[in-house]
Amino acid sequence: MNRFFRLAALLCAALLPPAARAAYPEQPIRLVVSFPPGSGTDSNARYVAQQMEVRLGVPVSVENRPGGNSFIAAQAVATARPDGYTLLLASNSPVATNAAMFKQLPYDPVKDFAPVARLGFGAMALAVQAGAPYRSVAELVEAARRAPGKLNYGSGSASYQIATELFLSMAGIEATHVPYKGAAPALTDLAGGQVDLVFADYGAVIPFVQAGKMRLLAVTGHQRLRSAPDVPTLQESGFDGYYMVNWTAAFAPAGTPAAVIDKLSRTLVDIYRTADAEAFLARTSWEAFPAGAAELGEFQLAEIRKWADAAERAGIPKQ
Repeated sequence: MNRFFRLAALLCAALLPPAARAAYPEQPIRLVVSFPPGSGTDSNARYVAQQMEVRLGVPVSVENRPGGNSFIAAQAVATARPDGYTLLLASNSPVATNAAMFKQLPYDPVKDFAPVARLGFGAMALAVQAGAPYRSVAELVEAARRAPGKLNYGSGSASYQIATELFLSMAGIEATHVPYKGAAPALTDLAGGQVDLVFADYGAVIPFVQAGKMRLLAVTGHQRLRSAPDVPTLQESGFDGYYMVNWTAAFAPAGTPAAVIDKLSRTLVDIYRTADAEAFLARTSWEAFPAGAAELGEFQLAEIRKWADAAERAGIPKQ
């Protein structure tokens, strides 16, 4: 009889999720990113991975799965086993902006994910090629008005597309959209003269500016950046009310055990409340914006509404 009970106990333990059978985590964790290396989200993910390894004692890797409007990465996590070992280190694009851009998504940005933690946010920059004839937003707008439809712009995600189209709409000008799989390839083509302007993470643009290949015309936050005090905001450039920033957050597949979500949430929030995190973020002009799972869930819903309103204001029809 004792043998029967021992076998029954072993069987019950085998049927429990991993997090319930042993202290989480007990195996490597994977952070999936929907953009290629060189993006702001990728940089954040690599920093997070290093810090998580120290705190959790297991390897943490970053897996870049760019393309498909972030569908590929989002689906990979939405359909992963809900055990806490596969997370989406997301920008606003897959979990908020895409809901404003597409009539149908191959995943539900709310129902298919469990919010874990909000991390940081950063302003975008409006960049042009270093040799472009315009040295201010006003000159760019004037050039577009003199030659309607001649300019084109690159965008590496739905967020960048909405940010650009909102700018074009407010300026009363047009430019042809050229989509890319991420900010890095869009910026590479901007440096090479294949496109005329790009909105992208400030941190992703800076290496090109430092190399003398690009010029910054404006940033998209409420204030000028400490690292670029001579670059005005779009609000200062005559676009009253323009405010569009990117943010990063961690999401797990829906159904991930609450105890696992809680441990991950506390770990990530603690990481972004350190002086080391502030120093890391300052190098790319991002700011810490940490919050736990419940607050992230509320924030995500508010952001979905915000990006939808911006897309509607810019006159972008859902695809």
